[in-house]
Amino acid sequence: MIEIRLHARAGQGMVTAAEIIALAANLEGKHSQAFPFFGSEKRGPPVTSFVRIDEKPIHLYEEIFDPDIVIVAEPSVLHEVDVCKGLKESGFVLVNTDKTAEELKLSAKRVYTINGTGIAMKHLGSKITNTVVLGAFVKASRIVKLDSVKKALVEKFTSKFPQKIIDANLACIQESYDLMKEVRQVAHTIR
Repeated sequence: MIEIRLHARAGQGMVTAAEIIALAANLEGKHSQAFPFFGSEKRGPPVTSFVRIDEKPIHLYEEIFDPDIVIVAEPSVLHEVDVCKGLKESGFVLVNTDKTAEELKLSAKRVYTINGTGIAMKHLGSKITNTVVLGAFVKASRIVKLDSVKKALVEKFTSKFPQKIIDANLACIQESYDLMKEVRQVAHTIR
């Protein structure tokens, strides 16, 4: 079983990102679940979402304490939450930031960074980075396919957003996926 923990602030779309990852896994015939944990029901406080993916049915319904992967869509939560807590030794952290992996000084052995906010501003005109981190996640993890994530996004967004917004989010996913090609073993920073 693969367990993923996502961190951001309320209102930044990480619950949706978790649901898209889970739906993408379902589209590939895998079993999955996605669920959030909210502290306060208002915009701004840290929020955590969870995803489990497995080849067999999942009968575990609790928070994820020992994730394989941690995704941080909002770098300011790094000052409030120990995002590496419980991270498996073989796991990695993906952080949306313009800082390098070395500058973050996280306790994980593998840390990837990507300037997702810049990509979101370019395509969406906003700082909502949930779809940006999806593309980077797909490339770094190879747990689900890029096409599956794109199909899941279209399925999730079609009844809620105009095609222009869907296309912009698909462009965010694609660009962050493409930028992950530049990852080097030493740096793990995507520019």
